[in-house]
Amino acid sequence: MSQYDVAIVGSGPGGYVAAIRAAQLNLRTAIIERDRLGGVCLNWGCIPTKALLKSAQLFDEISHAKTFGIKVDRAEADFPAIIRRSRQVADLNSKGVDFLMRKNKIDVIQGNATFQSPSDLLITQKDGQTQTISARHIIIATGGRPRSIPGIEIDEQTIISSKTAMTLAERPESLIIIGAGAIGVEFAYFYSTLGTKVSIVEMLDHLLPLEDEEISVILERNFKRKKINIFTSSRVLKIEKIDSGVNVHIQKGEKEEVLTAEKALIAVGVQGNVEGLNLEKAGIVHERGFIKVDEWYQTNVPGVYAIGDIIGPPLLAHVASHEGIVCVEKIAGLDPHPVDYQSIPACTYCQPQVASIGLTEKEAKEKGYEIKTGKFPYTASGKARAIGERDGLVKLIFDAKYGELLGAHIIGAEATELIAELGLAKTMEATPAELFQTIHAHPTLSEMVMEAAADAEKQAIHI
Repeated sequence: MSQYDVAIVGSGPGGYVAAIRAAQLNLRTAIIERDRLGGVCLNWGCIPTKALLKSAQLFDEISHAKTFGIKVDRAEADFPAIIRRSRQVADLNSKGVDFLMRKNKIDVIQGNATFQSPSDLLITQKDGQTQTISARHIIIATGGRPRSIPGIEIDEQTIISSKTAMTLAERPESLIIIGAGAIGVEFAYFYSTLGTKVSIVEMLDHLLPLEDEEISVILERNFKRKKINIFTSSRVLKIEKIDSGVNVHIQKGEKEEVLTAEKALIAVGVQGNVEGLNLEKAGIVHERGFIKVDEWYQTNVPGVYAIGDIIGPPLLAHVASHEGIVCVEKIAGLDPHPVDYQSIPACTYCQPQVASIGLTEKEAKEKGYEIKTGKFPYTASGKARAIGERDGLVKLIFDAKYGELLGAHIIGAEATELIAELGLAKTMEATPAELFQTIHAHPTLSEMVMEAAADAEKQAIHI
């Protein structure tokens, strides 16, 4: 039986990052993967969807090239080629993880892992062959998968998941997206930009319901201009398969309505991959599809840990990676800082992009803070005008008493890049004055962060 210091089940952004950090700390490490290295994020999530979205963004820009003084014959999207490029990007990233495993001398074991005890794993390969390994510490990083609505089966034909949505052979003429979180909104942008008639149904009051309401309203306005049909505060009653596709029955208040489309995409969330691990044999507790852990990611069983989507929200790749590093450093006897879950950036890569960190305005008020806000619109930015991206807003929320940055919310071009400065500001407990007294280069989009901070102190120059 092979003996390891650390064995990691799952090679997504939580698992493979934890493996590399363990190897750096001179722990003999194995990683077990039943499919492709990189997990959902690199193969079916974060990376390939961003490749799709870039194609859509480029197509949109070319279609509007005339506004930049450039004449282009009618642009045409080659849908199969767009899908192929996305898969090629995913393949490159998976190969990159394979290289990192070899570079760090991490043993990669292909197969399904099941617990035989808190320290032993049985690994079954596709051909039926098995092997057993033992480890002083085992980290579960098996991630999650798309969740459906009770009573509605995802058949991947007419009722599809996000995985199928990124590999369709042909672009559907019409699509109903159920769920307006990041996944639903990104696919709404992608398909509508390429010519699909898109409707999006959300049970809560706004698109991206976890974002600041003011930001969500701006996104809704933008999506309506793109002819995306939006049904918020609407509940899906049932989905019927018909010859031409699907009928989706929805209810808003007392009113019921039937939406018809070629396909329906279920994007209502994620559930943890707890099945098939034989957790019960090791005595590991899980509830409602997620494993319970302490602040250092240890389960109720000493020596067994869990990180990433398998332990529940926030279901984000960068969170899983950071959890993996903290978990391994604690195993190695270091003194890491616990993850600050109030300082996790959230990003949505539609156009306009949406990014945020910390509390929304509503949350800050509910927690009893007296707040002051600073805002700066993209319309007032010289750089935004120059690049033709005038739709957007930077909104900063500060504690009025101490000046602490409580939350930052951006919608507009490159929002997902701009949020990094505010993540650092929040970590460093920067005040509005420290932000706006930091000289930002001109002309840049990042100047809007400086101006929004100045606005919180009534010192903004350009509004």
